[in-house]
Amino acid sequence: MSPSLLEGEYSKLNFYKLDKRWRRLPEDEKRASKKEFASVVAEMDPEAPVTTYGLAGTRGDCDIMLAQSSMGMDTFDETARRINQTHMAGYLDQPYSYLAVRRKTQYKHGGAEPEGLKDEYKYFIVYPMVKKREWYQLDQEARQKMMGDHFKIGHKYPSIKINTTYSFGLDDQEFVVGFETDEPREFVSLVMELREIPGGFYTESETPIFACVRKSIEEALDAIG
Repeated sequence: MSPSLLEGEYSKLNFYKLDKRWRRLPEDEKRASKKEFASVVAEMDPEAPVTTYGLAGTRGDCDIMLAQSSMGMDTFDETARRINQTHMAGYLDQPYSYLAVRRKTQYKHGGAEPEGLKDEYKYFIVYPMVKKREWYQLDQEARQKMMGDHFKIGHKYPSIKINTTYSFGLDDQEFVVGFETDEPREFVSLVMELREIPGGFYTESETPIFACVRKSIEEALDAIG
């Protein structure tokens, strides 16, 4: 196997929903709970830091998202272990979780080398994607042409950065598609244009969609109680 196929980082996106029972706890207990949870997140391995987002104002089924990248999957086990030992873990559900690998696209003109999430973008819009099996029956030239149309539209929106990862064989979806932006309304225009190109007919599913707001872990926790 080519070494280049093993160079990509693993990516893990964890979505959490806080049980409303936690909000009924005494104020001092809630403050201590949030402080402990925030400390655990902040003290993760500096080689695999956690990027935090809030969703309390954008979705009803999850409140915070923790994104982490690592060259080894064992990192995610350690992250889960530390989170699950906190007081707040007793009130957290994890309705969504996505595991993928970051690697370069196989299509030409698809952009620069894959990178991790950037602090300078306020919003991260992410969703799992599955292609129809018919897509993989097309030859490379046909797929390249349709992806070329996709890239052409994307280049009209240079302020939106795509962040696609691959889940083949690791998770239920094939891709975890993400877009970083400072203006979600511009992203709506991009998606409306993408709906009109032929490549879209080969998409099996691309939901649920999460509009995540970049926040410190303290800000994200404050937004939910």
